[in-house]
Amino acid sequence: MDINIHASFLPHDDPDTALAFYRDTLGFEVRNDVGYGGMRWLTVGPPGQPDTSIVLTPAGAAPGTTDAERRTIAEMMAKGTYASLLLATADLDAAFDALQATDTEIVQEPTDQPYGIRDCAVRDPAGNLIRIQQRP
Repeated sequence: MDINIHASFLPHDDPDTALAFYRDTLGFEVRNDVGYGGMRWLTVGPPGQPDTSIVLTPAGAAPGTTDAERRTIAEMMAKGTYASLLLATADLDAAFDALQATDTEIVQEPTDQPYGIRDCAVRDPAGNLIRIQQRP
């Protein structure tokens, strides 16, 4: 079986701030920007990796989501407990320094974890937790 990860989904609560963070702060390419019914879906991805994307989707936009579920999603996003993303870089300290120079919310400075990974953690503008690991 030949399977790869093509896209992952993260919620956003403001497409313009999400776009600014993923494009301008993280340096991702914008691959698609689609509006429908007053909402926007943004597809971004790392340069040089055209087969891997993140779809930034309006929170609670899935059909059948109730108002109570949307409120729960908004509360969890605000706490940073709804969604997360794991990225990797060749130079964690340089990436962290670049993020720290912006208004990005820092959750954890670069740390050697007891399970053998060195990583840091930030939040995107919607509150999603983003961990960045040092590539071996």
